[in-house]
Amino acid sequence: MSNSLFRKKSLATILKDAKDGLADGHETGGMHKVLKVKDLTAMGIAAVIGAGIFSTIGEASFHGGPGVSLLFVITAITCGFSALCYAEFASRVPVSGSAYTYSYVTFGELAAWVIGWALILEYAIGNIAVAISWSGYFNNLLGGLGLSLPPWLASNYDSASPALIAAAPHIAGIPIILNLPAFIIVVIVTYLAYVGIQESKRSANFMVALKILVILFVIVVGFFYVNKANWSPFMPNGFSGVMKGVSAVFFAYIGFDAVSTTAEECANPQRDLPKGMIYSLIICTVLYVLISFVLTGMVPFYNLKVDDPLAFVFDQVHLPWISYLISVSAVVATTSVLLVFQIGQPRIWMSMSRDGLLPRRFSTIHRRFKTPSYATIITGLLVGIPALFLNLTIVTDLTSIGTLFAFILVCGGVLLLPREEKAATKRFQLPYINGQWIVPALVVGLIILFNKEILIKLSMEGGWNVWKHNIPFYLFVVVTLIISYLSVTRKLSLIPVLGMLSCFYLMTEIALKNWIVFSIWLAIGLVIYIGYSYSHSKLAVKEKQA
Repeated sequence: MSNSLFRKKSLATILKDAKDGLADGHETGGMHKVLKVKDLTAMGIAAVIGAGIFSTIGEASFHGGPGVSLLFVITAITCGFSALCYAEFASRVPVSGSAYTYSYVTFGELAAWVIGWALILEYAIGNIAVAISWSGYFNNLLGGLGLSLPPWLASNYDSASPALIAAAPHIAGIPIILNLPAFIIVVIVTYLAYVGIQESKRSANFMVALKILVILFVIVVGFFYVNKANWSPFMPNGFSGVMKGVSAVFFAYIGFDAVSTTAEECANPQRDLPKGMIYSLIICTVLYVLISFVLTGMVPFYNLKVDDPLAFVFDQVHLPWISYLISVSAVVATTSVLLVFQIGQPRIWMSMSRDGLLPRRFSTIHRRFKTPSYATIITGLLVGIPALFLNLTIVTDLTSIGTLFAFILVCGGVLLLPREEKAATKRFQLPYINGQWIVPALVVGLIILFNKEILIKLSMEGGWNVWKHNIPFYLFVVVTLIISYLSVTRKLSLIPVLGMLSCFYLMTEIALKNWIVFSIWLAIGLVIYIGYSYSHSKLAVKEKQA
């Protein structure tokens, strides 16, 4: 059985499936190859600039102060390593880009299942956070029109105050507190995804233009109201305080990898795909850094723990009309992000179903609308129902840890690809940089630079209640030592190694409770795999026939 767990799907099979219209990625085969660099860049910006810049940036600024700008740069570099690895896979496995497919080719079926299961966290559960953020700005819009929903219909139980719980209607003694707008927008977007509504290049570019114009306007106007005294101290809670915003900041970058799902629609994926991802990352990083300076300059960092930080800071300087403009653009921006990923998620289910890892019904295509209808409905339920009850922090943490895990497997998968000589046809090739001595040198340098912080995390002081929260860091130390040893003995490529280690480190900054929940999520997935997917896999069927 152990060998069967790591059975791999051959590239020849993937290409045949793609030719037959059974692509492994998030889209079906036979797509028009019309996307160029500018379109891919716009798509990356469209996916990245959403709920993150309009909501979770406040949480990160609250913990890190003006120093959160450094965290945006660190996170962008980490995502850059992963983007280069995605690009290498897209050029070597030239079908719709998918970490699920990449893992099937390199690690085998079990890893492919795990990554597919983790991607559900990134796309579906991530959309819960987008829906909750959308609800906040929608309620702000209603307020600007002099309208409002009852508080118990626009909140969640976890964030509700005692007064709200007391005022809410009760059924059998249980208070009814729901985020109704978040649920309604998921229903609407799911319906659009069900009937096959997809944004064209023109509409996507329009949405990006609108977002960037509003953000640039906010940056320019906001700098006139900056109080430089608010930028001192730069890191009020130290570097550890800056790193507390990891899940919030990383959530702001989630979406750039969606560009990799469009390989079959690119005119030249080998050349244009990596450019699109890198350009979008650079543009978004510059905007994020500028926004973080504006936010922390206009208002002291300790006042920024709010759901709508951009609107909030302009309310504080008595410019409510700008706050209203931000709310309008935020509603539009988050709606587009919600639609993009609500369309993408069912195609993950569909891809896994076509490989036999999920029931065949998940790959059912609607006769009229030509969409994965059953998978779309399931995705709507998976997003809509939790959006009624959960708060933003819980879902952003889970989404971030799931995405980082996916990035680690993609970077690790590149290390398993056989090294090629210079390609005969022009395509992107990840530059090989021998990490034999660079990796251990970097590790030693970082130990010297951050020795105090490392010793604190490795310390046993404080007993179990303190030590248990450092368990992820202990795992990171062990993995770092192993990777350093392998770098010396096997001359591993530097960029994938840095991608793996940087993603793993960011995971250690996410609270232990989220590791536990994520582990439970993976355990549930493994039960499903062992109970159903292992025996129903198409590769398993072929093995039996052989």
